[in-house]
Amino acid sequence: MDFPGVRALEHVDFEIRSGEIRAVVGTNGAGKSTLMKIFSGVCPGYRGEISCNQKRCVLNTPAEAGRLGIRTVHQEVDTALFPDFAVYENLLMDDIVSGSSVDLRYNRKELMRRAADILAELDIRLNLRAPVRTLTLAQKQLLLIAKEIHRECRLLILDEPTAALGRAETEKLFQLVRQLAARKTTAVIFISHRIAEILEICGSCTVLCNGRVTDTFPITKDTGTKAIVEKMLGGNASGNDRGGAGKHSHACACQTVLLKVDGLCDREQKVKQVSFYIKRGEIVGLAGLVGAGKTEICKTVFGARRKGGGTIRIDGASVELKSPADAVRHGIALVPEERRREGIFAAENIAFHLSAASLETFCRFSLVNRAKITSHASGLIKKLGVVCRDASQPVRLLSGGNQQKVVIGKWIAAESDIYLFDEPMQGVDVGAKQELFALIRELAERGAAVLYASCEVSELLAVTDRIYTLYDGRITAELDTRETDEKELMYYIVNDYVEITEDSDA
Repeated sequence: MDFPGVRALEHVDFEIRSGEIRAVVGTNGAGKSTLMKIFSGVCPGYRGEISCNQKRCVLNTPAEAGRLGIRTVHQEVDTALFPDFAVYENLLMDDIVSGSSVDLRYNRKELMRRAADILAELDIRLNLRAPVRTLTLAQKQLLLIAKEIHRECRLLILDEPTAALGRAETEKLFQLVRQLAARKTTAVIFISHRIAEILEICGSCTVLCNGRVTDTFPITKDTGTKAIVEKMLGGNASGNDRGGAGKHSHACACQTVLLKVDGLCDREQKVKQVSFYIKRGEIVGLAGLVGAGKTEICKTVFGARRKGGGTIRIDGASVELKSPADAVRHGIALVPEERRREGIFAAENIAFHLSAASLETFCRFSLVNRAKITSHASGLIKKLGVVCRDASQPVRLLSGGNQQKVVIGKWIAAESDIYLFDEPMQGVDVGAKQELFALIRELAERGAAVLYASCEVSELLAVTDRIYTLYDGRITAELDTRETDEKELMYYIVNDYVEITEDSDA
């Protein structure tokens, strides 16, 4: 499977049997998502052969995959459900729309009876009349799995199914998966970065590395975390190019702690007793996988998420940040993960964005000096290296890397003291990454404190001075970037601290 300039998969051989629960693992960019998209029928440009029940098939559309009994449950379950419809309506929606239950379309009592039978068979307890928007994430996930498998399901693909679930919810999901596999009519592909869960639920594992299958092996009681992590890294963990890790900001980092967080929790318990500190001139990494709590920590510190407990200190003084406005007044800036939804106003131009966080400096009384805004923006565009026509160009027309430069530039203009970067390189090409790294280092050299949250280990090793690892909303380790490597970081972000310690001592 090729994308412009990139071969996402190369000579992949993959086989799975009914009744098998197979883990598919690999680092970011290994090819897991591409392989699953091919199986789901959303990547028609693939080359090679696919067979189902020993018969060659073509998967050019999701409908073709569906007819073969291939079902996929994505991590973003809300995109596959109708929030204002009831549970029973969502469960049987495909049947109704396809016409296979035309006789039931207006017979609510019969629809509910059938839905109740399906959920009872799977031992799922949900209020059939409840609107889906009132369900918890775990309940939505169980509903979606029930929806996908109540019709003929030969292959169920679960993409990071436990990323946002608690332990009790995860156990319920595992119970359902085991029950499904026990029928011996369905195979399950389980994609996850959580090695402990893979060891618990899966009977075999396929490892992808750089678009190739590097190993497939059975999981036994003797299979350990270390072995799987080493296979994921392809034996190259020590060959990391750190891009001068620690050199850029240590030179200017002083002993003054600018931001100190103690026992931080949020109301939804996605952030659990988190403590960390950042000195002036220091770039500190926050390493964790999808769903580990990186975004929630950044938003809680920024006042965009309700704090449930703990303290936040800036320059030694305790502060209460009840809103983003409070955070901005205390010199905190957030570059969010969802750039298009939370970081930019897509219809506005570059000049507007580069002045948005410091608009008062361009105003006299109630009048906005537009000429001053344009002049200021033109200078920043040159400084940031934004590729554009001019400052009047709408931000939505820029590339991802240039949009990110504009988002960062907005806060540079505000001269913030603390910068929170949440997955700042998402959707950014290699060339733009290096320019953005330089901008972030420049902020630290100016004396700002920088928190860099990412699931990309290579980025963290390239730009940070220290790294905190995160698992299930908790800090699991604090590491000096100069003294760690990709392998050690992976150990801490795929398991909790106790499990890693035990594994390491073995």
